[in-house]
Amino acid sequence: MTRIVKKPDKRRQEIIAAAREIFQKKDYKSTTMQDIMDTLGIAKGTIYHYFKSKEDLLEAIISNTVDQYIAKLKKVLDETEGSGLDKMRALIISGNVEQQHKEILEHLHHPSNIGLHTRQLAVTLLRLAPLHATAIQQGCEEGIFKTEHPLESAEFLLAGIQFLTDTGFYPWRNEDLMRRAMAIPSLIEAQLNAPKGSFNFLVGQ
Repeated sequence: MTRIVKKPDKRRQEIIAAAREIFQKKDYKSTTMQDIMDTLGIAKGTIYHYFKSKEDLLEAIISNTVDQYIAKLKKVLDETEGSGLDKMRALIISGNVEQQHKEILEHLHHPSNIGLHTRQLAVTLLRLAPLHATAIQQGCEEGIFKTEHPLESAEFLLAGIQFLTDTGFYPWRNEDLMRRAMAIPSLIEAQLNAPKGSFNFLVGQ
């Protein structure tokens, strides 16, 4: 039986792309749905057919951003040659969200968006952890790492680092962020039983 693959709705993608650009240029809070309609030259009924509110549209943009982010890291993982540690290093270095996406994600740091922010980070974590687990598993097979739980190790490390360094969750003091950043390399090494100094490159990230 032939499987029918549903193609992305072109109009929906056009609205998402236009809204992302407007939010970056004009600011999310001051942008109206009418601004987006005017930019695309579409009727009110068209945009509300796809998105019931501006918040719904922002959530779609974030989902699209996460899709692009994960696709980029999958490509990095597939193209990186070398050991599991090499692949972990490549994933971490490439894992910084691109500048054009940072402006969109910054809107999640408003207290009224904490629920959406939490969902975005949870979805990202669930999709990102298996990529890191692949590199960790390879490192275990090579004798570089030693853990019986590659996926769970990735989940705990990513979740802990994200929460304790994200000022959108809590207004951490700079000194707290700095001391955590300095400790992260040795904490990862301890979690994965990795050789000392394996993750010192993180201090410069």
